[in-house]
Amino acid sequence: MPASERSRPSLFWLLAVLVIPPVSLLAKITTTDADKLPQRGAFVLAPNHYSEFDPLIVAVSVFRSGRLPRFMAKESLFHVPVLGWVLRRTGMVPVARGSSAAAAKQTMAQSRRLVEDGRGVIVYPEGTLTRDPELWPMRGKSGAVRLALADDIPLIPMAQWGTQHIMGRYQKGLSLWPLRKRVRVIIGDPVDLSDLRGRAAEPAVLNEATARLMTAITELLEQLRDEKAPAERWNPSEHGQRETGRLDS
Repeated sequence: MPASERSRPSLFWLLAVLVIPPVSLLAKITTTDADKLPQRGAFVLAPNHYSEFDPLIVAVSVFRSGRLPRFMAKESLFHVPVLGWVLRRTGMVPVARGSSAAAAKQTMAQSRRLVEDGRGVIVYPEGTLTRDPELWPMRGKSGAVRLALADDIPLIPMAQWGTQHIMGRYQKGLSLWPLRKRVRVIIGDPVDLSDLRGRAAEPAVLNEATARLMTAITELLEQLRDEKAPAERWNPSEHGQRETGRLDS
């Protein structure tokens, strides 16, 4: 593999030409510790999520760091004309709803493909936009850690802050003025899951691994915001809020 994964000719080159200029016009993105993103091999990157615009921020940051930004996406999207073709050609990872046994089997297959191909994937562990009133990460789901534990893939936390000034949570449309709003991104050290290897089928292990991941993401966001997160993480089920939107990714 070359020093920079993005140096290989691919459809990502065209997407970069189409996406990076307008995103750069709206956001001045600075990425701290970009070198913590592995330049070779598989990884699972887990960012916080509070704006429909932040996947573009994450994608640009990852691309500039030398890796190709591949996301998990609903399997149904792969059947949409044109969009499905783009998703398949860029190596996005399809995720289907199903029984726990089917989900576990699919996770293992996806993990093996990542390892064999040396690719990274971006997974939102919250599964949807955070419901926390102050935009702190809420309780996570187990998809990211399942994928990482299945084949001992590095699980890397990421936080970004400032995107809400471009597009707030549930906001319709973009805030265009002033241009080039400051957005900061920080990448953390891989979450240590060494003591949990080989136990991905145990619910208690998945809960512990997910808690470690969400703590790591929250600590990164605390650095960006220069403030402490609430002691108790927001739990949508306990607050009586219906989760809609993204996958249990």
